[in-house]
This record gives sequence, structure tokens and C-alpha cells, in this order.
Amino acid sequence: MTTTLKSKLQDDLNTAIKARDELRSSTLRLTLTAITKEEVAGKEKRELSDDEVLKVITKEAKKRREAADAFAQGGRAESAEREKAEGEVLAEYLPKQLSDEELDGIVAAAVEEAKAAGAEGPRAMGAVMKIVNPKVAGLAEGGRVAAVVKRLLAG
Repeated sequence: MTTTLKSKLQDDLNTAIKARDELRSSTLRLTLTAITKEEVAGKEKRELSDDEVLKVITKEAKKRREAADAFAQGGRAESAEREKAEGEVLAEYLPKQLSDEELDGIVAAAVEEAKAAGAEGPRAMGAVMKIVNPKVAGLAEGGRVAAVVKRLLAG
């Protein structure tokens, strides 16, 4: 029997509670709540697939990063550290992110493919993103991908 990502999160939450790991248990609790909220959204309750659970975890991790940046800019270093630590807990459940070199290679190939199809210059952004997004889904953040695409299209 394969364990789903959601049940792994619940098992890890129980372990964290038993170990009195406050940071990990509160982070996993918030994430499981977000998953449950997603399951009951819409007309009827449904069980999320592992891919959908990954999307929820990715969204939660992004919230933590943005909050950490906001706290850091607001001079609240303690809160920023807490958000960063929560983000690191969530990162353990996400696939490893692509390195800059790997991302550059994938985007460069997509730019060549788009140019071969007749897309040129900055207007080719949409065409290139359509090629790149399925290849890097979950492995690189959208903003990071868009920045590399813009840089390579600008030449």
C-alpha cells in the first residue's frame, strides 16, 4: 500500500507533536488545514491527488517566503526568521528546485523552439512560457521562470 503525501504529512505531524517540536507541528497543522480547505472547496468534498497536495504545499511555502520578505523589510527580524523556518519545513515535502543552469538550459531550448515556430522578440514570451511551464511545473517558481525567459528573449 502506497502512502499518500497527505497521510505522510499527518504521520509527520503526529511525530512532531510527540517530539514537542512546536515549529514543525504548527507548520504541518496549517498546511493540513489548507489541504482540507481545498478539499471542501467547490460543490462537493473530494480527496486531493498527490499533485494537488503538492500545489497546496507550494502555495503555502510561497506565502511563507513572501511573509518573511515583508517582515524583514518591516524590521521584524524575529517574525521573518520564523516564516523562513516554516518555509524550510515545507521545502522538505517539495521536489528539489531546478538550479539556475538547468533552468537556463530548458528555457534556451524553448526559446529556440518558439523562434523556429516564428515567434520573435518580447512578444514571444507567451509562446515560450507555454513550452516551458509543463517542463518545469513544480520544479521552479513562475516568477523565476518568467525572469529567465525575459532575459533570454531580450538577448
